[in-house]
Amino acid sequence: MFRNMYDTDVTVWSPEGRLLQVEYAMESVKQGSACIALRSSTHSVIGALKRSVSELSAHQQKILEIDDHLGIGIAGLTADARTLAKWMRNECLNHKYVYGTALPSGRLVTDLADRHQRTTQSYVRRPYGVGLLVASFDKNGPHVYQTCPSGNVYECYATAIGARSQSGRTYLEKHCESFEECSKDDLIMHALKALVGCVSGDGELTRENGSVAIVGKDQKFTLIEGEELQPYLDRLELEGGNNGGNAEEEEDDDGEAEEMET
Repeated sequence: MFRNMYDTDVTVWSPEGRLLQVEYAMESVKQGSACIALRSSTHSVIGALKRSVSELSAHQQKILEIDDHLGIGIAGLTADARTLAKWMRNECLNHKYVYGTALPSGRLVTDLADRHQRTTQSYVRRPYGVGLLVASFDKNGPHVYQTCPSGNVYECYATAIGARSQSGRTYLEKHCESFEECSKDDLIMHALKALVGCVSGDGELTRENGSVAIVGKDQKFTLIEGEELQPYLDRLELEGGNNGGNAEEEEDDDGEAEEMET
């Protein structure tokens, strides 16, 4: 049997017990530019590489604020991410209107995973082709979650998704034991150092293509980019960490489709 007999509909199982369209959606996440997230005992941080489709266009936004206590980093199809971000904002607003408090991040992420999973059960819809990293701070402390198009959700100490993210994961795995006691600035520096390894080719991490957001104890969700990011990049340069040309690359990243990426 040819494989393409089983990938025309998301509800059709292959003989190996796989939903091929779901796997294709997960592949689109791997083609998006890298996004990483990590947390300490007091803060959660998201870092992302922004990409422009041409020299004449602006860099696409990779980190989106959902509420004062929560934000997301995206890898995959930007349009799908905007749809999910709009839904998440409405959920946060509705909860705050009814109960007068911020929506617990665990409940929102579980509902988000259910929303992902429902698209894999109906033939009239396709899976969301985007992976999200959710950074939040609530009454239970800081959290980092990862979602994927299959409907799975994971709570992590640190993680990375997107193109060339293996290099970022390697850095995070090597230093994750030190994250717990890190200060806010040190946590941001770890995020930038992890991102450096995800930069393609001979490129470097700059204030144009870099983006960081932080949320934590007595700290509303704050996006740091442009001029505000430059002091951290200067510190990174002094520490000798901005050498994107030595980044490790994954085999899966060859021939990535930039027109589909974020």
